[in-house]
Amino acid sequence: MVNFSNIKMIFNWIMTFLNGQKKELDHWDQKSRSQQMIQKQLIGRGILNAQVIRAMEHVPRHLFVPVVSYEEAYEDRPLPIGFNQTISQPYIVALMAELAQLKATSKVLEIGTGSGYLAAVLSLIAKKVFTMEYNEILANTARKRLKDLKFDNIEVGIGQGYLGWKEYQPFDSILVSAAIDHPPQAIVKQLKSNGTLVIPLERSNDFQELVVIKKNRDGILSQRSILPVRFVPFVRSE
Repeated sequence: MVNFSNIKMIFNWIMTFLNGQKKELDHWDQKSRSQQMIQKQLIGRGILNAQVIRAMEHVPRHLFVPVVSYEEAYEDRPLPIGFNQTISQPYIVALMAELAQLKATSKVLEIGTGSGYLAAVLSLIAKKVFTMEYNEILANTARKRLKDLKFDNIEVGIGQGYLGWKEYQPFDSILVSAAIDHPPQAIVKQLKSNGTLVIPLERSNDFQELVVIKKNRDGILSQRSILPVRFVPFVRSE
């Protein structure tokens, strides 16, 4: 007599094994894609900061995009994350992190949390990251994602990024992930002496530049343009 319970048990074991193998293959597939991203898109374009490269290696980018974009997570382009927002292309994320000149003691403010990817990268370099998101759904989703992935030195806030985050000022570095036609005065004021602001500025209707603004010990600002970029518009209420 055929023992159907034994057959069912063996079938379940085989399916469990195969599913485990698929997950392992997926893991190594993403690792391979991540390494290609590091070599071609970052190092190949001049990103040499060892801490930035290490952080980009350790943050699983595919977990910060919608499921429908899972296979495209490590490609050389931004991806939509909903609400007319995007996750920036890997090179831009790495470049902004490098330009911020972070130290292990740095306290950082990010404006425009999005999916939380840049905040995660920054958190592996700096001591503390504060990230502000205007969209409540995106903010809550990013907060849960970062908590689940054990990025414990990140504080996610919901609110008007145009006003910075006064409660936790001053900041060693501030990064803005949306384009605006001027550096918001409140954000500049919250930057420490010798601090760095990385921000995409609108120069015309169809042209944006990534800009680095430095504040010296006397509070005087200096500015230099890095390269043309394309960010989503800065959302703010008057």
